[in-house]
This record gives sequence, structure tokens and C-alpha cells, in this order.
Amino acid sequence: MVRMGKVQELRRNYHSLSALAFTVIIQGAWEVLLTATTQGLVDGGPAGLIWSYVWTFIGFSFVVASLAEMASMAPTAGGQYHWVSEFSPPSVQKPFSFFIGWMSTLSWQAGTASGPYLVGTLIQSCAIVVYPDYAPTGWQGTLMVIAITLLVWVLNVYGANLMPLFQNLMLVFHIVGFLVIIVILWVRSPRATAKATFTEFTNDGGWNSIGLALMVGQISAIYACISTDAAAHMSEETQDAGRTVPRAMLGAYFLNGILGFVFLISYMFMMTDVEAALEDATGYPHIWVFSQAVPKGAVVVLNAIPTILIFAGTLSFNLSTSRQTWAFARDEGFPLSGWLGKVHPKLHVPVNAITFTSIFTVLLSLINVGSNAAFNAIISLNVVSLMITYMFSIGAVLYRRIYHPELLPRCRWSLGRFGVLVNSVGLLYATHAFFWCFWPNATPFALEDFNWSVVMFVAVAVLCLVDYAIRGRKVYKGPVVLVEGWHNS
Repeated sequence: MVRMGKVQELRRNYHSLSALAFTVIIQGAWEVLLTATTQGLVDGGPAGLIWSYVWTFIGFSFVVASLAEMASMAPTAGGQYHWVSEFSPPSVQKPFSFFIGWMSTLSWQAGTASGPYLVGTLIQSCAIVVYPDYAPTGWQGTLMVIAITLLVWVLNVYGANLMPLFQNLMLVFHIVGFLVIIVILWVRSPRATAKATFTEFTNDGGWNSIGLALMVGQISAIYACISTDAAAHMSEETQDAGRTVPRAMLGAYFLNGILGFVFLISYMFMMTDVEAALEDATGYPHIWVFSQAVPKGAVVVLNAIPTILIFAGTLSFNLSTSRQTWAFARDEGFPLSGWLGKVHPKLHVPVNAITFTSIFTVLLSLINVGSNAAFNAIISLNVVSLMITYMFSIGAVLYRRIYHPELLPRCRWSLGRFGVLVNSVGLLYATHAFFWCFWPNATPFALEDFNWSVVMFVAVAVLCLVDYAIRGRKVYKGPVVLVEGWHNS
């Protein structure tokens, strides 16, 4: 903290186990693969999902390793925008860092809104199972998002000291829930053949080739592998962060990766009729799979497992997002910085940033009343914006490693002589994922099927440039100024 020119304002409540648990729950690979695989089933099918997960997990491991090393070099809640500021060429440190700060903050804000929305629709799906005539409406979903967000706000403001213990309990439930669903499916569910599961690809998105369909469908696997950098945003609340945070990031990634791979193979074996699963009344293919194995009451019980875990992930997402927002405001990077950058003197948490994050989630949920497609477009900004923050931060440390290796700070967890290779592959993979995140699910597409993330991404970039031209270039110095001040002193 002294080297980075920061003052310790938050309590360091997280230790090795709770940091690992926090990261495992916020990524929630098997839960994502259970509830968010529609695009992969349309473009690639069960075989496409399995193999795209394999190459995504391998490629993304280089990204996670690169981020983990930077989290050890500079363990700060700012994360990517701080690393870009500290490691970029001097001529672009300030504007690049400002841009990545905006992208990182808004991507986490948009992603935070997806949790309550997903929890709400999962609850609605249970209602549909029990009452088949029930037809969910947009305003009902919005009310559920507001209620869930209010509960998240209360728990994260007044229950912050209990969050590490809660995360530890959820880690146990994460593993137990995985085992319960896996065992029930293997015992009770009808199964497809190994040949169909591993070798038969589908192209229901209307693309020119199976290969192109696989590239578009890999977004489901990418969703399951992101967000391990959340641990970095909790660095200022983690004991021995220079070593604990990178270990938590890598440990969570590989633990989730193994569980996710086993779960995905099992789940795809049970996907005996992809078309019927995609047309399920709830909108969730996994509900169809559950209903083939167990009666209605048991379907609701099984669906409660990922619902509870995704709610736990929503708590973690709000924590990480509020810390990212608070850190950027602390460096005068965001409007309302004077208010957003404050820490409550008694609670020792950034209450204003938590409140802002919760309000932002509620405002996004209001869009769902009129347009579900518009709401999903804003949520998709999460993945696209995260990818560009990965690209810039890994590119910055790769530049520093090649041209000025003597200026890299010493760290507790280092890539050593493999740094250039790992950073290079990580940068290439992040760029690859960034490109494919913009593609629509099918072609030709109707207006409601268009992937609006490209529009949202450009809009946010323009807004960032306007803010930089009017305000940012005058008040934003970038974290590197404080780091250099420490070196000069």
C-alpha cells in the first residue's frame, strides 16, 4: 500500500480460504454452465459446448495467470486500470488508464445487474413448473430484481464482517450441490450415447459452417471462465494480498475448471433432445433435463441449488464491483468521485459505492419492463468490456517485461522466465474472445436477436472520451503518479 501511494482504509477480513471461496463463488463455473448455455446449444450443440469449453479453459488459463501475477505486483482494488497506469509506456499511461478504468467499472456494474435478474428468472421458472399456466411479465421480473438488490445492499453494508464466513459456507454448498445434481442426473435421467455427446455438432444458428457456429457458440464457455479477477478488487481487504490473491485466483480457476468440465460432460449426456430443451416453457434447458429425471417437486428443489449459489455470487459481485468503483473514484477517475470515493468511518466499507452499484442495478432492471432485449444488451457489455481490460493490462505488463524488465516490481507470485510466453498467449486469447463476443446468436437475425453489445461498447467509449476531454484530463493523474512519487522519495 505504501509503494502504491495508498492509505489502508478497509478492514482486511479475508484470509486464504475465504479469498478462495469468494473467487470460486463469483465465477461459479458449473452453475453458469447449467443455467447459461443456450447460445452454445444453438451454435454447436452438446459436442460443441464440451470442446469449446476445453479450448476456452486452456486459453483463458494464460489470461488468469497473467492477471494473477499483476495482482501480486500491485494488489489494489483498482485492478486493471491501476496495472495499465503502472506498466504502460509513459506517453499513454494517463489516457489508457482512464479508458480502462471506465470500461472496468461499467463492465462490473453491468455484470452486477445480471445476478439479481438471473435469480429472479430462476424463481419464476420454479413457479412455471408448479403452475404451468403462469406467464411471467417484465414488470414482475423487475420487482424481483429490486427486492433481491435491496437484500444484497443490506447484507453488504451491515454484514460485511460476516461475508468471509458466508463465502466459506457457500464454498461447501457449491461442492455439495454439484455432487447432489450430478448423482441424481446419472441415476435417474435418460442419457444420450457417447458418440452423440462428443462428436455430433449442430448449427441451428444458420451459419455458413460448423466451424463458424462453434466460434459463435463458444460465448457460453467464455461466460463460465470469466470474473476470477474479482479477487484482485478485494485485495485491500485480504491478508497478505500479494500472495493470497494470486493463489485464490488460480486456485478458484482450476477448481471451478475441473468441476465445470465434469459437470458439463454429465449435463450434455442428459441433453437427449436439444430442441425440446431449448423450447422449454421456462426458457431454461436445464429445467427440461431435470423434469426428465424427477417429478415437479424435486425439479423445484434441484433448481433451488443453483438459485441459492447464484444469489451468493450476486453478493460477491456487488462487493467486487463497489470496490472497483470506489477505487476508480478515489483516483478521481469517475464523476461524483468525492462522494463515491468515501469509506464509512465506522463500518469501514465504501457504503456510497455499494449504494451507487445497487441503484445502478435497479435502474437497469427498469429497462426490462419495456424491452428484455435492451436489458440483455447492457448485460452483454460486461463480457466485452472485461475482455478489453484484460487485453490492455496484459499488453501493458508485456511491454514492460520486454522493454524495461528492471522496472517490474518484485512480487510474491511471479511467472518468472515464462512471463513473456504466458503474457503473449494470454493477450492473443483475450483478443480472440473479445472479437467473438460481438457476434449475434443466429443469422439472419431479427432486431430483438441482434447483439447490441457493439452499440453499447461504442457508446460507453464515446462517453468516456467526452468525460476525459471535459473533466478527466484536468483532474485524473493516474495511480502511477503516486507510485513514482514513492520511488522518487
